[in-house]
Amino acid sequence: MRQWNAEQLALGSILVALLVLALKVTAWWMTGSVALLSDALETLVNVTGALLAWVAVHIAKRPPDTGHPFGHYKAEYFSAVAEGIMIIIAALLIVQQSVQALASLGSTEDWDRLGLVINALAMCLNLFWARLLISRGSALNSPAIAASGRHLMSDVWTSAGVLIGLGLALFTGWVILDPIIAFLVAVHILREGFEVVISSVNGLMDSAAPEEERIRIEEILHQSAHGALQLHGLKTRRAGPALFVEFHMVVASQMTVQASHGICDRIEEAIRAEFDAAQVIIHVEPESKMEASGIAPD
Repeated sequence: MRQWNAEQLALGSILVALLVLALKVTAWWMTGSVALLSDALETLVNVTGALLAWVAVHIAKRPPDTGHPFGHYKAEYFSAVAEGIMIIIAALLIVQQSVQALASLGSTEDWDRLGLVINALAMCLNLFWARLLISRGSALNSPAIAASGRHLMSDVWTSAGVLIGLGLALFTGWVILDPIIAFLVAVHILREGFEVVISSVNGLMDSAAPEEERIRIEEILHQSAHGALQLHGLKTRRAGPALFVEFHMVVASQMTVQASHGICDRIEEAIRAEFDAAQVIIHVEPESKMEASGIAPD
């Protein structure tokens, strides 16, 4: 299962989300708890988000074409932004439900305890799948899969808080804890939604590659660019699984085009050996273009 690709994970997320939704709706139906309803509403967002992630991952896999010469990688960021917005909408709906519940409190005597057990089972299933999505999403550099994993992990903590709170309500008989817990769940979900949107928008804004990747690229340039005089002006950006690398390479003025091209080939091969989906652009310049600082080849 660790070897599943992004599209398979997205399809699996749809099936898992539907199963978890069925379990949580059953738990809410058996108890009538507004907190469990809020938990089920968040899972409904998971279903829609999983569908969007599957479509986005499918589009992102398309090869470059005339209209999109740099590929379709950013489709995943649009999916992640949409999921973040849906998370925010779900949080606002939960706030509405919790406020209405405060005006008409029922009794814990009507709650079927089996409903809490069913909700706990759904939480465990979400926990397993969230950990898988986060680990594989990070390994695949897939914004859509990683966002789904973070959302599911938020759902896990939501379910845990709901179950603990409802357990206290059953023990004490304080039914008012039910809408209060639902409101706190909404605040937590709202924060998660904003975090997903912000991180995804940063991807659409061509943010630089993570610092650890940039450091590794600089090491590769230092080790593989022998024959060049200097490398400077390094620029990087991430677009889902794709990594774009651009820099200037200074060589001796008398060096032939064939020799400088050989250095470029060696550098590109070294970078792609470390980053599979790397796209490298190298600007070759004469020694008159040397700068005061830059990367000195080994």
